[in-house]
Amino acid sequence: MDRPRRTMLFIPGNNPNMLQNAGILGADSIILDLEDAVSITEKDAARILVKSAVNNLDFYGTEIVVRINPLSSTFGIDDIEEIAPVQPDALMIAKATEEDVHKASKMLTQIEEREGFEHKSIKLFPLIETAYGLENVYNIVRSSDRVVGVLLGAEDLTADLGIKRTAEGQEIFYARCKIATTCKACGIDAIDTPFADMNNLEGFIKDIKTAKSLGMTGKAAINPRQIDTIHEIFAPSDDEIMHAQAVIKAMEEAKKQGKGVFSLNGKMVDAPIITRAQNVVKKAKLAGLL
Repeated sequence: MDRPRRTMLFIPGNNPNMLQNAGILGADSIILDLEDAVSITEKDAARILVKSAVNNLDFYGTEIVVRINPLSSTFGIDDIEEIAPVQPDALMIAKATEEDVHKASKMLTQIEEREGFEHKSIKLFPLIETAYGLENVYNIVRSSDRVVGVLLGAEDLTADLGIKRTAEGQEIFYARCKIATTCKACGIDAIDTPFADMNNLEGFIKDIKTAKSLGMTGKAAINPRQIDTIHEIFAPSDDEIMHAQAVIKAMEEAKKQGKGVFSLNGKMVDAPIITRAQNVVKKAKLAGLL
């Protein structure tokens, strides 16, 4: 995790105004969408528009991810061929399978060699939104070392499972846990599904906290108004940062004295607590809080 991905904001690839302003909205990453946001009749035009935006607009350091169409469709291969030469930070593969990620990675290698780009400069972000993809998420992640994170797509997943999508989210508990655990094991980001009801602030906050508590490292957003709330919840609090710094300082003092285990404020501190403190400090630095 070399950069913060607390938020990944979806931007329709066929909306020139939103594309033009995407870099100033405050998200850690933006997802320029060529799939669900674009009708079949507008696919080619949206691809051209996104290609021009990536090539010409200043996104002010925001990570640029382009969601391409499934490689099983007639559009996915064309998306890679047209978008990769303008070198976005990553491509997001809709309805990802192990075969899709492997194929996309191979195509990107060929394009990077042809264009003179640094090898593996374009990363991959599988979108897990089918039962098959969920049960194979580890193999999907491990099929290419370009993969830097996974996004859970709960709307399509619940449709595939034939179950109702609810604000409470109990129906995606297993999916969240599986993706979060897999991503942690592989050292990559786990991005939670968007929350669609813009009028349910209480439910939105609860949903973010639930995702974070299960190990998700960030959350997708469908509206810029959601960004600040997600950032606030996913970023370490002031108290967490202060405690983490105190743990690390006490650890350094203990090392000087040759101690492996020590106490802080009357509580025993061991390896798991130290690791947690180090992770908090790392997240705080990535978020610009330290």
